[in-house]
Amino acid sequence: MDQQSHGQQHPEYYAPPAHIAARFYRNSLTRRKSSAASSRRNSLSSAQSRASSRSRRGSTGCQSTYIAQHLRRASIIESRKARLADRAAHAEQVRLRAALAKATPRGSNTNSEERALAAQVAKEKYLAKVAAACAEEVARAKRIAEEVKERKLAEETRQRLEMEERHAEAEKRRAEYQRNIQARRQRRAESAEQKMAVLEVIDDVEEEAVMDDNQVEDAAARRVQKAWRLYQRKKPVLAFKQLDLTTKRSQETSFEDMTALVADSTVISTTIAVLTHLELQESNDANAALNTRTFLSAYMIIGHPTSVLVKKDGAQEQDLIAKAAELIGQFEASVERLDSWNSWTVNPMQLETLSQSYTAYTSAFAAWRLQDSSVLIEGMVASFVELDAIWQTVKDDTRGEVASDYREGIRDNQVMLLSRIRKLAGPERADVLIKKAIRESRRRRPKKRPAAEVRPRGLEAANSEAGASSEHAVEEAALVTSPVGSGEINKLFTTMPSNRILTHELAIDKEFRLEDKNSDFRDELYRGICESMKVGFKAGEGAVWTVSAAENVREKLLRMLKPGNNMHKMISEALDLENINRQCQQGVFSYSGFFNFMANVLPKLCAPFRDQEVRALVEQLRADDNGDELDAMIEKLFKLLRMVDVLSLDYTNFMIMNAAPALIKEAAGYEHRIFAKELESGNIGLEQTRRWWLDAKTTLEAEADRRDPEGARNPADRPSPSKIYTHALVETAIYQGELDPEPIPETLQLDIERLQKIRVDAIRIAVIGSILLTTKNLLKRDVRSQWKTEASRLWQLLSTTPYEHDDDTEPTPAQKAFSILETAHNMPPSTKTAVSTTITRFFTQAADAMTPHAGHGIKFTDPVMKVIFARLKSHVLMRLEAESSAERVRAASSASERLAAMGMAEFTDKVAGIVDVLERVRRVDWESHGFVYQRIVGELGG
Repeated sequence: MDQQSHGQQHPEYYAPPAHIAARFYRNSLTRRKSSAASSRRNSLSSAQSRASSRSRRGSTGCQSTYIAQHLRRASIIESRKARLADRAAHAEQVRLRAALAKATPRGSNTNSEERALAAQVAKEKYLAKVAAACAEEVARAKRIAEEVKERKLAEETRQRLEMEERHAEAEKRRAEYQRNIQARRQRRAESAEQKMAVLEVIDDVEEEAVMDDNQVEDAAARRVQKAWRLYQRKKPVLAFKQLDLTTKRSQETSFEDMTALVADSTVISTTIAVLTHLELQESNDANAALNTRTFLSAYMIIGHPTSVLVKKDGAQEQDLIAKAAELIGQFEASVERLDSWNSWTVNPMQLETLSQSYTAYTSAFAAWRLQDSSVLIEGMVASFVELDAIWQTVKDDTRGEVASDYREGIRDNQVMLLSRIRKLAGPERADVLIKKAIRESRRRRPKKRPAAEVRPRGLEAANSEAGASSEHAVEEAALVTSPVGSGEINKLFTTMPSNRILTHELAIDKEFRLEDKNSDFRDELYRGICESMKVGFKAGEGAVWTVSAAENVREKLLRMLKPGNNMHKMISEALDLENINRQCQQGVFSYSGFFNFMANVLPKLCAPFRDQEVRALVEQLRADDNGDELDAMIEKLFKLLRMVDVLSLDYTNFMIMNAAPALIKEAAGYEHRIFAKELESGNIGLEQTRRWWLDAKTTLEAEADRRDPEGARNPADRPSPSKIYTHALVETAIYQGELDPEPIPETLQLDIERLQKIRVDAIRIAVIGSILLTTKNLLKRDVRSQWKTEASRLWQLLSTTPYEHDDDTEPTPAQKAFSILETAHNMPPSTKTAVSTTITRFFTQAADAMTPHAGHGIKFTDPVMKVIFARLKSHVLMRLEAESSAERVRAASSASERLAAMGMAEFTDKVAGIVDVLERVRRVDWESHGFVYQRIVGELGG
């Protein structure tokens, strides 16, 4: 009782066991915090529920459990409060920083621009550094690649030479071995055949001695059949031998006679029989005649390789010639060996060798014919396209005479070409090739802008009246481009050409339009005028320049408009010269107002195809001036004057386009009258024309005398006036050197620039054609194949670069031309050296030919260039000498094939352009000045 009361008064607390204490009294620094604030394990209710579920172990245990839970709850609450306080402090700091940044004044635009410019400069420096490093890497990689390429090429060449030597040695040993084997087999076969013949005779004698009557009849029948079979084998062999068709005869007979011989039906049927006997063909072969003609072509190839193959230096042609010679040699040996002692039967081993040679030759012939047919197809497609181009040129003839003359001839030749192309390439491929070629040809033709696109907007209201009178339209066009006003600006304006020049150009080219050919000079002149105007403004003379500029702008714009309409009245009132002069004197003239007015007016006057240029000028006129106001004002003023000049030129060209049909119709008569007046007044003479005509006449008569050694002088063989004129015109146009105006006849003075362009193009064709022809021969390629890409790139190079220049810092034109061929074709080092040397030599001669030397250029000395240039001249002369439209169409349809055979397959279009220009010049000149040439013919006697 005492102990019990003592325990109640002074309760003793006992510490829980170690593992339970470690569980409840964990260190707050090392214990893991709960990831969920609402975790059931951390809640007080959870602790109470756990406590209630346990059995009570006494008041001391319950008390300690309660204290631990309380302490843990307080710790959790404190940690959460501290975390929330940290968050609040961080949010306050972020808010303060945002307010501070918002309150801080921003930098000026200048600083931003400076930073942007600095960044741009740094970026450009970095990019330049990277580009330089990349360029060095690329150059090094190219150099390494070139070295590796050359090393591999040298190794391949060495290995190829070694392999060729080995093959040649092996082939030599194999041929010797086969020759020995064949000789031994032939001797054995002949010995066996002789033994068999002797045994047969002996057997026949023995059989006759012992046979009865029935056996005699059977033996007689067998002998008759054997004799018949022997006759059948002997008949084709003897018939072929009677033809005397041998290698020697094919070489001694002319090409035409040999062609007629192998095409003879008797020769073909006899050859079919002997080939069937030799088992080279089947007896019932449907293609026997075609295969026989292929076999007979071997005789033509051996006897006349140049005429048959056109080019016999190619690898494929050399292989075909070798196989044809091998086949004919074995064939003639086999036929020669056939005789009565071997029953007209070929040796089996010899037959096998002959069959192999026959198969090899037919395969090589088929491959060559396939390549040759591809070249023929390209040529015929080019001819078809050229006929289409001729038709596109003449179909718009308003009078219908030229179109009617050409329509039938072009259609017939195109039908013939289409039939041949379909036969060689097949119908589907032929249609695709022709459509593609015609599409590319028409795409290259300059597109004609419609009248609505080139018509100035100010003319729309007066269009009907402008088209009513062509003479009035041309007169207006001439007035538009004539100098107006006063001052220094007048020298800048392009003047209208004379009526004779205008009608002459339209007669030759109905699409002729005026062009600003002196744009570079005009730009330099503009700069000089700008400086003079600036000095004038600083000296107080700005009013004179301002009035002069306004006067020119006013006059040009008003001539583009019909008097009385709203735009005409507005420009007249706004650009009143007296008012402008008065404002300048008072110092109140506003250039900004003037520029704004012009910015509103120009888009309403320009043609639709000038909208983009005018829009750019309008933006410059309305832009604010930066820097010196005087410089900006003068720059704007002269850009405005230049654009007004361009619009005036567009207006003139539109008026010329409207008047062109009437002018073309009367061009010949007008030029005839003007030239006759000049002759009567003595302003021009005919000395150069007489000398020009006499030189051509003397040359043609000397040529006719060479063709007439007996001196018969048949009038039909003497040159006609038309032929003399054509020869003289071609000799003038296609000549080596710059065109000297002195010896040009007075009748062709208006065509000097055109003839000079033809000379330049002719020399360029000769140079590029010689380069391509030489390269093809060195690479063993077919000269008729078309290297259009290389020719186009070389033409573009020579169009923008002279043949020679003295700048050592850049590659020479010859080196650039060689790089074009080197990148397109893989060449061995020796060929590269030869091609590079050839190009340099050709360019040097072309530069000398284009340099005047005492009025004439130095003639070509290289044989290839001389031949190419002579062939070009003869081809152009041949096409121009065609008189009727049918002959012209026929010459045009065969032009591509002729040019391909001459080594100029890539220049069909260029040569056709030269022929077309010369044809138009001849037609217009003869119509206008025919009376002059008739007078000269009468004076010189023909």
